[in-house]
Amino acid sequence: MTHDALADGLPDISLVKDAVQRLQGHAVRTRLLESALLNERLGCRFFIKPEMLQRTGSFKFRGAYTRISRLTDTERAGGVVAFSSGNHAQGVAAAATMHGIASTIIMPEDAPSIKVENTRALGATIVPYNRFTEDREQIAETICAEKKAAMVRPYDDKDIISGQGTVGLEIAEDLEILGLSADIVIAPCGGGGLISGTALALSDASPTTKVWAAEPEGFDDTVLSLVKGKRVINDPNARTICDALASPTPGILTFELNRQLLAGGLVVSETDIGKAMREAFRTFKVVVEPGGSVALAAALTGKLDVAGKTVVAICSGGNVDADLYAKILNSSD
Repeated sequence: MTHDALADGLPDISLVKDAVQRLQGHAVRTRLLESALLNERLGCRFFIKPEMLQRTGSFKFRGAYTRISRLTDTERAGGVVAFSSGNHAQGVAAAATMHGIASTIIMPEDAPSIKVENTRALGATIVPYNRFTEDREQIAETICAEKKAAMVRPYDDKDIISGQGTVGLEIAEDLEILGLSADIVIAPCGGGGLISGTALALSDASPTTKVWAAEPEGFDDTVLSLVKGKRVINDPNARTICDALASPTPGILTFELNRQLLAGGLVVSETDIGKAMREAFRTFKVVVEPGGSVALAAALTGKLDVAGKTVVAICSGGNVDADLYAKILNSSD
C-alpha cells in the first residue's frame, strides 16, 4: 500500500489551534529558558524551547497524542502501529496507553537502549528491524493489515504536523508576555514534522519570524531539497549520532510546507553537536540528545547573524543513553 500524504491536503492553522485544546492538561507547557551570559556572548536575546522536558522526553508526544485523539472508536479498536527510532515510539506508546488502546512499534535493532526500554515500559509491543536492510514502513503496513490497526506516522500526517505546531504557538505566546517577538526560530529537522508544524503556526502567530531548519552533516536532505526545489535522498551509507534525525528523505507533506515557509537550512557537524550538548548542560542545566541539540548547535556556530535579534532554538528531545552522553560531556572536541 502506498502512502499518499498529499491526498488529503495540507494542514492549516485551525488544526494547530484544535491540537492546543486536545493537548490541554496532557502535554507539558515547556517554558522558554534564557541565560544572561549566553545573551551577552551571542549579542542577542537568546532562548531555548526545552522539549526534553516534555512528556516522554521529546516533542513527539504532542503529535502522537493529537493523532490518536482524532481517531474514531472504530479506528482505535485494532490499536495503533508506528515506526520510530525512539522518540516517536515513546510518544505513541504513551498516548495509546492514555487512550486505553494497544500499540505496536517497529524500532531499529540499534536504537538507543533508553528509548527501547522506555517504549516498552509505556506499554508498547516492540518489533525490531534492521534499519539498513529492511523497510520499516512495509513492516508497519503488514502489521496494520493483520491487526486492522491505525497507522501513526512519525511526521507525514496532518494530525502529527498540527500537534507539533503547538510548539510554535507556545513560543509566540511566551515571547509576547515578555513584550518580544522572535526574529529567528531554529528547529531540528529529520522528517520535518516539528519544523513544518512550527513554521505553520508562526506564519499565523508571528509572520515576521524567519524559521530555519537545522540538520546534521550527512543527513541534510531538507537543506539540499530546499536548494534543489525537490525532495532528495540522503546517501544510504551515511551515519550519524543523531538517531532521531536519521530519516532518509523529507516527508511529502512536510517538505511542501517547508518549501513554502522556511527561510532556509543550516548544517552542523558532530563536533558542533557535542559542543551544543555541553553548552546546554553547563548553561541551562538540561540534558539534550544529539538530534535534539542541532538547532542550538547552529545558533552557537554563528551560521546566522543574530546580533541584536530575538532568537529561539528548539531543543527537541533528551533521550540519550548515559554512556554516550557521558562520553560527549567529557570530550574536549
